[in-house]
Amino acid sequence: MNEQNSVPDPRDIANGYPTVFAFVNEYLSRVYSRQVTDISDTVWCPEWWRHPEAAIRLHALWQAWEHFRLQGGPGISFWFLDHADPHMAKLFDPRGPFKYCSVRNGHKKMLDRLPLEDQVGGDRELFTDPDVMQTMEKTKPL
Repeated sequence: MNEQNSVPDPRDIANGYPTVFAFVNEYLSRVYSRQVTDISDTVWCPEWWRHPEAAIRLHALWQAWEHFRLQGGPGISFWFLDHADPHMAKLFDPRGPFKYCSVRNGHKKMLDRLPLEDQVGGDRELFTDPDVMQTMEKTKPL
């Protein structure tokens, strides 16, 4: 416990849910009850953890929820408005990471990573050296 302001040290408090899986199974799936069918505009993958974007977003939601649950007052409201609603909108979007998945047919790995071109030559410094970036900005045609 932090003696100065009598607020518990977050490291001393156990998580409300021990894992992101428990959080999604026991809390999030109940709070975000939605009709998710093959003909719905709201999609979901029952094997959400197989989608890196979904797993990262849901882990971030769990961590934010753990933080805000300790705040009291409007903390959970902030969690919904600033964290859960935007992330869940992306996950439920039929063009999002669950695009080819469905509750009836399960997980489908049909989305590939974004296509990339190899970086060639001195372009690497462009994004890491602030002086190079400033020079590029000054010489950019209007």
